[in-house]
Amino acid sequence: MAAHSRVFADRSEAGRQLAEALGRFRSEQPLVLALPRGGVPVGFEVAQALAAPLDVILVRKIGAPFQPELAIGAVVDGDQAETVLNRELVEEFQISEAWLEKERARQLEEIERRRRLYRSGRPKVDVRDRTAIVVDDGIATGATMEAALHATRRAGPRRLVLAVPVAPPDTIARLRPQVDAIECLLTPSHMGAIGMFYADFRQLSDDEVIALLERAAARDWGTGEA
Repeated sequence: MAAHSRVFADRSEAGRQLAEALGRFRSEQPLVLALPRGGVPVGFEVAQALAAPLDVILVRKIGAPFQPELAIGAVVDGDQAETVLNRELVEEFQISEAWLEKERARQLEEIERRRRLYRSGRPKVDVRDRTAIVVDDGIATGATMEAALHATRRAGPRRLVLAVPVAPPDTIARLRPQVDAIECLLTPSHMGAIGMFYADFRQLSDDEVIALLERAAARDWGTGEA
């Protein structure tokens, strides 16, 4: 598919389209787990459409030392913080374990800051024996998503679903064995930046993320978690 054959107006529109594709899971009383910040408006629309609770997965990319946009791994919050590394890139860039440990600690600090900010004292949604739908606004290399999926699987969901508006086919193929189902609206062979597929791809503020999470939490879906 050509890179510009389909563009989402913004993350909310992408979320509504993704929700339509995920309609078959509504009867399973799923929960939606979004990667902040960009995944939250997408996940909000999915959660609204599926009458599902919304929570965040707190995961942070570890960028290469001199190329921070290139993900060499990610660290994700959980009962035990988990780090997923691309060992090929770590070796290629000759990155030391000491540097990795320092960067891991720095990202864990940011995760802790976001936990206090985003949850505002609300408990984390329990995914055990539930259908967990993990949502982001798109996937490039898949490092952060891979960490998020690892952590969610370890929490014991009955079914684990990956849902994104756009991702390259090779990344989807790599992540497929880690989940029970995948919903991806666009799989362009020449991906480029995720922002190419959105007319509005501006950075979200913490306040916008908090507002969406509070709106979702204010809805009573009869689950006891929201």
